Amino acid sequence: MALQALQSSGVAFRKILSHFPEELSLAFAYGSGVYRQVGPSSDQKNAMLDFVFTVDDPVAWHSKNLKKNWNHYSFLKVLGPKIITTIQNNYGAGVYYNPLVMCDGRVKIIAMNENVALRSALDKNLKSAVTTAFLMLPESFSEEDLFIEIAGLSYSGDFRMVVGEDKTKVLNIVKPNIAHFRELYGNILQENPQVVYKIQQGRLEIDKSPEGQFTQLMTLPKTLQQQINHIMDPPGKNRDVEETLLQVAHDPDCGEVVRLGLSAIVRPSSMKQSTKGIFTAGVKKSVVYSSLKLHKMWKGWLRKTS
Repeated sequence: MALQALQSSGVAFRKILSHFPEELSLAFAYGSGVYRQVGPSSDQKNAMLDFVFTVDDPVAWHSKNLKKNWNHYSFLKVLGPKIITTIQNNYGAGVYYNPLVMCDGRVKIIAMNENVALRSALDKNLKSAVTTAFLMLPESFSEEDLFIEIAGLSYSGDFRMVVGEDKTKVLNIVKPNIAHFRELYGNILQENPQVVYKIQQGRLEIDKSPEGQFTQLMTLPKTLQQQINHIMDPPGKNRDVEETLLQVAHDPDCGEVVRLGLSAIVRPSSMKQSTKGIFTAGVKKSVVYSSLKLHKMWKGWLRKTS
């Protein structure tokens, strides 16, 4: 997968890695700068490029990156790599974010070491996304319906969707990229015994019986299961998670309960991460970045009302 991505991305995509320390477990890019979107993010040429580096030793990596790219960091750089790593790991989503960095090239997945644990986690994450989306969809739905639910998982409860993001963001991501979503999730859908996947028609049917939903609930990530348990467990009952999930599986509002659990995870994390961004980015960059987001939201609103 990494080799294919490198070959298809071209020299311009790979050059970006030369600006950073080499010790990367995974490097990938996302957003309108990589995949075509409709709406206010459709200008790929000038779109901001978001990318993520995964590293095994954040302290060592930040130490090297501070030497190579001192100007990428906010005032926190003077505190050194250990403090930067502490802020990265202990607040928000566990990510240290440097916005508005000037760098050449555009990338998708551009590097990935042969790390079995990381590969397993990525595969598990894809399957968890599918299962979570199933629980929030009706018995029969289209591929587009499914991919919209999947793409919207990380925005569920995100306060930035109220202020700062285009309200049609998820739809704008999915519509021009159906083929990419199909490529990413196709095998999972075909191999899932609970799904009837009518590829030619682009339709799916899922087992919505209490037994089927219980099976799906039991394969959700533990954090989401615990959030659902916290929402549904009355004071003084102290039921175990499995008992709560069995009740939810019989509930006609099962999908809404799952959505509430998602929001309970995303909301505090997004708020903490955004607050942390003021310090990791610096006040000036934060103001510029927020202004760009608000401008994009305003353009999306104008398109919708025109």
